[in-house]
Amino acid sequence: MVRCQACWQTSFVVPNSAPDVAWQQIPRTRAYELVINQIENQILAGALKVGDQLPAERDLAAKLGVSRAAVREAMRAMEAQGVVRSGVGFGPDSGTFLTSLPSKALTQFLRLHMALANFPIDDVVETRIMLERWSARLAAKQSSADDLATMRRLLDEMDAERDDIEAFNELDTDFHVAMAEAAHNVLITEMTTAIRHSMRAMVLESFRTHGHWHELSDQLRAQHRAIYEAIAAGDSRRAADEVEEHLRSANASLGWGATG
Repeated sequence: MVRCQACWQTSFVVPNSAPDVAWQQIPRTRAYELVINQIENQILAGALKVGDQLPAERDLAAKLGVSRAAVREAMRAMEAQGVVRSGVGFGPDSGTFLTSLPSKALTQFLRLHMALANFPIDDVVETRIMLERWSARLAAKQSSADDLATMRRLLDEMDAERDDIEAFNELDTDFHVAMAEAAHNVLITEMTTAIRHSMRAMVLESFRTHGHWHELSDQLRAQHRAIYEAIAAGDSRRAADEVEEHLRSANASLGWGATG
């Protein structure tokens, strides 16, 4: 038997070497992340807005083709982010609704990362100074009579609670939040609130361990009064300067980082 050499040469193909293709790994996506993505897409498209009620757990799971457990996990994650709130029982408040609580999520985020030392205290203080200078400037220009009354009340309560460190710390926090709210800028208010609330425990501990609490509280109360007076007078430049002086002075007195 004679093999056809020409036929053998045309039928046999030498394979090419493997092509150099830049393959990318396919990310492993959990079912609850797909639920979150679907809700986010509906929000971005304008189909869902604050106050809207999401479908019941069973219905949403059926619509998305996922398990009820995936929907529950997604709701827990979004509630922690301040995007939804859940009400149990019966009536108009039961169910899951879209909400807007960005300071809650920001506070938790900042508090955890500050505890893990991901955000150096100097960076946090400088950010506070930047935000609160702007808050004070805006508050001096556009605070209402109610805004000023709230700040005055908090100052008076701080005077009354001079000896109660924990109560003083809460009022201190409330004063800075009230000043931010008087600026009537939602984003500045939420960021200021989140930063100050995330620092609450650290500030309280620093107050408690300070060797001269009464002197420190006198200093802080005087500085708060100076901030308020500048805002009430409509002096935006002085209000901003008083805030910065207050924050840097408190930072130095409490021994936080190098910023002074």
